[in-house]
Amino acid sequence: MTEAKVLRELQKGSQQALEWMIDTYNPYVSTIVYNIIGRQMTQLDVEETVSDVFLALWNNSHKIRPGMTRAYLGSIARNQAKKKLRKNGLTMELEENILTVETSSPQQELEHRERQQIVQQAVLAMEHPDREIFLRHYYYGQTISVICKQMHMTPSAVKSRLARGREKLKASLMQRLS
Repeated sequence: MTEAKVLRELQKGSQQALEWMIDTYNPYVSTIVYNIIGRQMTQLDVEETVSDVFLALWNNSHKIRPGMTRAYLGSIARNQAKKKLRKNGLTMELEENILTVETSSPQQELEHRERQQIVQQAVLAMEHPDREIFLRHYYYGQTISVICKQMHMTPSAVKSRLARGREKLKASLMQRLS
């Protein structure tokens, strides 16, 4: 199912569409919420905040354009997590490196961006199931058991695809960066 179709169904009140959104975006939303409140609040607070994000999606689905769901959910997740902190009289922790002034030169910055682009292209060049598994595990932080359940695969199949994906990515990067 495409995101546009799911959004249309969600706007009609389809619970299956909401379930699809939760299955698809829960790891992303959970990661954002946990990174903001996870060290200061309980896991129950994190789960409650994630639920609030999907409730906001349900109530405001008419405002979301196709292709913008991820951005919308990320924004709502940050806002809901900060709201939860304020409600409990807490503040966001500042990481030490957030105030570090970057001293790289424009040349270093350009090289860094080029390397990032090469890595992104290499990941996107992977075959479909391998790319999806790789992104779910390393980008969205999904566990192997969650990937197995959502993609209807065995743990050994997921692990072997991750290992093969790492090898292909390494070979591709070695070739492109040398």
